[in-house]
Amino acid sequence: MFSYRLPPLLGFQCLRTVWTSGLSVPTPSTIVSCFAGIHSSPLMSRNHLLQFIHYRGGPPKRRSRSCDKGPISGFNYFKGIVLKTVIRHPKKPNSGNRKCAIVKLSTGAEICAYIPGVGHNLQEHSQVLVRGGRRRDLISVKANIIRGKLDCAPVKAAKK
Repeated sequence: MFSYRLPPLLGFQCLRTVWTSGLSVPTPSTIVSCFAGIHSSPLMSRNHLLQFIHYRGGPPKRRSRSCDKGPISGFNYFKGIVLKTVIRHPKKPNSGNRKCAIVKLSTGAEICAYIPGVGHNLQEHSQVLVRGGRRRDLISVKANIIRGKLDCAPVKAAKK
């Protein structure tokens, strides 16, 4: 069915014995002799050979998505101080100006947090309570400010 043969795994075992035999640095001739059968197979190119030589402890570990969450992941709330209030513009299909604040958290991290609702009273040095949750139409906004806690006033009721 297939016209090519699979690469043998003997090269890996040979190279492992070279590394574990007490030699601090394997010589190029021993590496080439270990991988001679693999390099000659049509499935294994020169780049793959160099990758296997480079990955002494195996391939690099992939980061999980939980590593990419940001400074608020894993916690409910953080207290922070407003450094600056900014106006951000949303991504392409949406339009309008979104009110945000650059907040220095109690952990020392600086993040951009969205201020929900219409109107706000936040200024520089205001204390706010921040929770996680990103705004999908705003770039780099991965937190929300909680209205009605600390220095952030609640949303005013609409006039009738």
